Amino acid sequence: MTEVLAVRYGTRTATKAESYLNFHVYGEPDEPFGMDYFFWLVRGPSGTVLVDCGFGAEAGERRGRTMLVDPVAALSALGVDAADVDRLVVTHAHYDHIGNLHRFPNAEVVMARREFEFWTGPYAGRLQFAHSTEADELAYLGTVREQGRLRLVEDTLDLAPGIEVVVVGGHTPGQLVAQVAVDGGAVVLAADALHFYEELERDRPFFVVSDLIEMYRGFDVLREMTEDPGRLLVAGHDAAVGTRFTDRVPGLPDGLSDLVVRIAS
Repeated sequence: MTEVLAVRYGTRTATKAESYLNFHVYGEPDEPFGMDYFFWLVRGPSGTVLVDCGFGAEAGERRGRTMLVDPVAALSALGVDAADVDRLVVTHAHYDHIGNLHRFPNAEVVMARREFEFWTGPYAGRLQFAHSTEADELAYLGTVREQGRLRLVEDTLDLAPGIEVVVVGGHTPGQLVAQVAVDGGAVVLAADALHFYEELERDRPFFVVSDLIEMYRGFDVLREMTEDPGRLLVAGHDAAVGTRFTDRVPGLPDGLSDLVVRIAS
């Protein structure tokens, strides 16, 4: 049995005008909405796989994000020691997805080759890209490679039995999507290939985009991946994740029980 959990570790209030690319073309009034921050835990016969690891406390505070729970502390409450994580999938290298990478010293780190090469290349420091990253966190990716713990994905990779990662690009040059086989279907962890369900439902790109055509193509890939019954789509930042998926994990400490939802088991 494979269990997939979404952990809501942070939150903020965003607006549509600041979140959607060229929002003015839709002819709608701006409005605030909740934006949540997640990482995802997959555990079962194939071991323990973490998908992203959240923002660091200092970077999150500086950027005006509210940390609801320290990601490593949340994992500990779920019975997972950071030192025991077998694989850590980095969907992309933005600050809210790799901020705690250094706290998982034994994990194999999996990311797209073109993602790694971009963020360790000459254009990563340009402001339109760099505003979503932290320089020390990008530098640590190089350290992971030097340690021999980096596994790079070309297009798709069967990471473990029942777990596949797919490069879709768009939001960043090598954005990854993870697909996990579960009883009755699959869970598609879109991460930031789909920040909010509205992006897919109304064909609205997010404002941070490296390649707009690739972002639209990513939407199409997600539609194809989830068109059959039993295939569950999990957006990367949508507060609706907590209402679309309501199965809770029993026995968690006060304050954490409302932050963890079981997507499938």
